[in-house]
Amino acid sequence: MSKKFLAFDIGGTKISHALIDENGTLLSESQKHATPQSTEEIFALLHSIIAEHEQEIEAVAIATAGEVSLKHDRIIASVGNMPAGYHDIDFQALTNKPVYVENDANAALWGEYCCGAARNKKHAMLVAIGTGVGIAFLIDGKMLKGKSGAAGEAHFSINRGHHRRCGCGAYDCYEIYASGTALGLDAKEAYQDANVDSHTIIQGIKQGDERAQKVFDHWQENVTSGIIGLVNIFDPEIVILFGSLTEFMDYDKIEKAVNQDITAEPIQLKRATLKNNAAIIGAALIAKDCLQAAN
Repeated sequence: MSKKFLAFDIGGTKISHALIDENGTLLSESQKHATPQSTEEIFALLHSIIAEHEQEIEAVAIATAGEVSLKHDRIIASVGNMPAGYHDIDFQALTNKPVYVENDANAALWGEYCCGAARNKKHAMLVAIGTGVGIAFLIDGKMLKGKSGAAGEAHFSINRGHHRRCGCGAYDCYEIYASGTALGLDAKEAYQDANVDSHTIIQGIKQGDERAQKVFDHWQENVTSGIIGLVNIFDPEIVILFGSLTEFMDYDKIEKAVNQDITAEPIQLKRATLKNNAAIIGAALIAKDCLQAAN
């Protein structure tokens, strides 16, 4: 009988979960919840969902914002878009079953490598765009993790003519210009209205509003700028965009702009084939590998 895993994707805006088998197949539709405002509420939500499925699963798999240890057991840093104290959550205390944790961008890229757009690619890069931004790299068929597990964070400075403080505490990080949060800030500046946000822009695009499209295009240029720099450094075959906002991006335009400006060979640019399920599928497959290694 195929092993089952309960996988979560925890972000600053929403938490998704689903049952997934050892081949990366969803056994149920992914369910979504608004991310609670406190760490205690997040723990309680996860605990209640796990309790419903505990008897039928081999392990719990968690894809999360933040930098995750090489042992896949805890968050080690950088969760500015999550409630205070989130990085101290004891995930193993949620259940008696094994719990394996991975950064959400890393999990999404692994899902795409095993089952999606990066299949048969040895060198790939994924940009996860949500409340924040996560970046993941596949180098010669292996995930780039760094000495502690913190590789791929989007906290490097870019000059976009502003002075914005990022959730990590620094100013003018790529994340604060390329995230959903950044699109909301762009909207507030363009509309001169503190009440508008990224949802305003997306709704405007759907309605054919030219001002909303202009704001989105400006934001997309900021996303593209970071991709160009990263492609020059890591030279991937393919760049994958992951997250709900990526549904509205112009892939031909971005790919053309990147390939015009990079010094490396041209890249492919695609939206995650697994769409919004890439991180939970990747997390489940990582949990499967960790479970096999432990046994």
